[in-house]
Amino acid sequence: MLKQVEDGPAIVACNTCRHSTDAREDAAGIRGGARMVAALRSVRESDPRYAGIAVQEMPCLFACTDFCTIHLRAPGKVGYVLGRFVPDDEAAAAILEYAVHYAASEHGRVPFKQWPQGVKGHFITRTPPPGYVAE
Repeated sequence: MLKQVEDGPAIVACNTCRHSTDAREDAAGIRGGARMVAALRSVRESDPRYAGIAVQEMPCLFACTDFCTIHLRAPGKVGYVLGRFVPDDEAAAAILEYAVHYAASEHGRVPFKQWPQGVKGHFITRTPPPGYVAE
């Protein structure tokens, strides 16, 4: 049931997420999560600034009402679940840009002034790293 992956800064994208609140798939029959994974990988490969951020995928993050969901995580840092994205390059670039600031932060907290506009309003929850709670 579990697959071991790289243990560094990562965006874990739900590859089975709905395309939107109203549709599971887009007009081509592809789920929003699959589109988001493809966009994240494409944008990541197009810019060397994102090389330190892994793009990982798994089926269902159990945030189904918040379609196109991702989990941002890194060892020893607070993690975040974000969703309600349009699965495109613009959203992927905003997520990756935030992830770069997140990876560079000491505990996973990024000052609001560094948040790309494209992630504002998309945060669903934050998760403490194992063995810690946030102050």
